[in-house]
Amino acid sequence: MALELDGNRLTIEDVCAVAEARTAEVRLAAGAVESMRRSRALIDRLAAGDAPIYAVNTGVGLLANVRIPREDLDQLQRNVIRSHSAGVGDPLARGVVRAMMLIRANVLAKGFSGIRPLVAEHLCDLLNRDVTPVVPSQGSVGASGDLAPLAHMALVLIGEGEAEFEGAALPGGEALRRAGLEPIDLHPKEGISLINGTQAMLAIGCLELAASESLTESADVICALTLDALRGTPRAFDERIHAARPHPGQLESAARLRGLLEGSEIRQSHISCSRVQDAYSLRCVPQVHGAVRDALAEARRVFSIELNSATDNPLVFGDEILSGGNFHGEPLAFQLDFLSVALSALAGISERRIDRLVNPALNEELPAFLAGHPGLESGLMMAQVTAASLVAENRVLAHPASTGSITTSGNKEDFVSMGMTSATKFQRIVRNTRAVLAIEALTAARGLDLLAPLKTSRPLEEARARIRSVSPPIEGDRPFYRDIAAIEQLLESRPFFSVDREPPSALIYP
Repeated sequence: MALELDGNRLTIEDVCAVAEARTAEVRLAAGAVESMRRSRALIDRLAAGDAPIYAVNTGVGLLANVRIPREDLDQLQRNVIRSHSAGVGDPLARGVVRAMMLIRANVLAKGFSGIRPLVAEHLCDLLNRDVTPVVPSQGSVGASGDLAPLAHMALVLIGEGEAEFEGAALPGGEALRRAGLEPIDLHPKEGISLINGTQAMLAIGCLELAASESLTESADVICALTLDALRGTPRAFDERIHAARPHPGQLESAARLRGLLEGSEIRQSHISCSRVQDAYSLRCVPQVHGAVRDALAEARRVFSIELNSATDNPLVFGDEILSGGNFHGEPLAFQLDFLSVALSALAGISERRIDRLVNPALNEELPAFLAGHPGLESGLMMAQVTAASLVAENRVLAHPASTGSITTSGNKEDFVSMGMTSATKFQRIVRNTRAVLAIEALTAARGLDLLAPLKTSRPLEEARARIRSVSPPIEGDRPFYRDIAAIEQLLESRPFFSVDREPPSALIYP
């Protein structure tokens, strides 16, 4: 099914689908083409006149006061792309670059940029022919947008730079030739319109937000496994408690935990025990996981607005062209920093639950480190150490980048967002958090195995079966890195655990 871009209706789900090449075709909507033609007509008139127009017949940044001769206007746009291609570091992942191209094409389709439809159509062609520019991950300060990453993307449109095609890294012009495409000649304003904007940080943000939403769903399930393995009580999830403090995420997490634990044989086996309440890492899960959910919901709201916003400069409105600052990444930088804090908390509380499962000082009912023969075997001792290491790394990465502006462009760009740094840090935090949750899932499943023949609830038995489908029951010490990696792969799938349906009997772990 084709995805039509009109600058107004792109969703985070669309971005994920195109990033993963699950969309048959991307193209401009007919209405978008007409809007772009109208704004282009004004740029053509202004470029032929004598009035100074930023980045049309002037230099850029601190050089905005330098007038460019009419015969050099096209060369100016090529020069802008070439000079701004100064990124360094490992290339962005293919999916991120595809998302970046899609979002940029959608922004241009709004018709405020004053470029020909041909330019946005060529971005769609790169997506449809599976040509992916090689884009270094470092070099953006997040204002005037993600200049360096977008410039590396635009280089391929003009037949330069590097691109991946059919599994090979090629010179940009060669990649276009093999894909049956031609380079484009940039006209006034088209170079600057390709590189002004927040699309690199937003691409990472959208993809990692979707991954974080899935992780948060799985975290509730994994926590419920842990709670039953520790013979904890679900009384702290009583609906009345959470109705008295009705944050939406808290209400949702509490409801999910109640549903997940309903019908557990393990719970029934200790219903009359003397324990009054559990530790915070179990008792306060709705409050913590719920706060993460609320942070994700706010980021989704902000990202959804940005996907369909005009973010370059200057912008065309009817017969007028206005310079402003919609390229500034602060709205995204804040959310990306907030999300880094939220996901770090999700990993942190998970690690505390892992420790309660393996630490004999905190858990007298299960063997030390869940080993079959403690002493002879170390069990999952080092798995908890790995989780602690990842949580410590997250604490460093969660320090906000958006508070650290550094002046650029000869003090013309004197307050920048550093949003791309916020994005790449968040990307690593998501990966670390996934690994911590995988370790908790491995540990909780082992804890439940040790309580046999008692079983947990039906949905949680399904979850344990999914874990056991990639990580066999533990019989003595073994290298656990394979188990952790396999469960991480499960956590990357969406959905990981289905908890709203009856599980197939073949998946029930005995």
